[in-house]
Amino acid sequence: MVVPGSSPDVLVFDMDGVLVEVTASYREAIRETVRHFTGDLVSHETVQDFKDQGGWNNDWLLSHRLITDRGKLVEYGDVVEYFNTIFLGENGDGLILREKWMPQPGLLQRLSERVTLAIFTGRAKYEADVTLGRYASEIRFQPIITDECVSNPKPAPDGLYLIREQYPDKHIWYLGDTIDDARSAQSAGVPFIGVSMPHNPRHSEIAKLLRDFGAFTVLQDINDLEQLVNTSNRAGTMQERYP
Repeated sequence: MVVPGSSPDVLVFDMDGVLVEVTASYREAIRETVRHFTGDLVSHETVQDFKDQGGWNNDWLLSHRLITDRGKLVEYGDVVEYFNTIFLGENGDGLILREKWMPQPGLLQRLSERVTLAIFTGRAKYEADVTLGRYASEIRFQPIITDECVSNPKPAPDGLYLIREQYPDKHIWYLGDTIDDARSAQSAGVPFIGVSMPHNPRHSEIAKLLRDFGAFTVLQDINDLEQLVNTSNRAGTMQERYP
């Protein structure tokens, strides 16, 4: 692992697959939406195949594509409506409740004492707000870039550009779990950290893909980030003392 020469001033997090484990929420909502319109329950492997291709960061679009591939003509708006119904539920009781918050207690608080925390996610704001309100209401992410904030979604770098505008002289790192995240970081010239959780059957394959697309390291657990930041700070101190 080669840590970038400068330690981060701003840590930017993707949400799904990084801060939040979403296999039983977003991924299951894709499968249930496709089954509703086609009667076919697609496999988790099929969903992952598309994610690994890149260009499928939007789960509504992916659901619509999987439905179309099965010969069903369904309006995109109807797909979005049904997806949201089962994901959010009628009273906040949908699949979103199956999400698991990954940072251990205290991790983000400790990091926020040393660096600025921000978010760049493909989620809509109302979806991000639900999860952050449940698990991280005391954490200040500044800014939170959601789908509505950008003209071009990931893999375009627009969200990272917006963050850089706020912190033009700061060193920014971005953490993500997909090729689209990696491509966004590459385009923005931002050091990228991949996240590939070991419970995923394709953990090793995904980790390699993320490295191939520019990740300077791949974490198995977001809770390993603190040690990485500590390492970069020590490296930065050594460079200052011995340039």
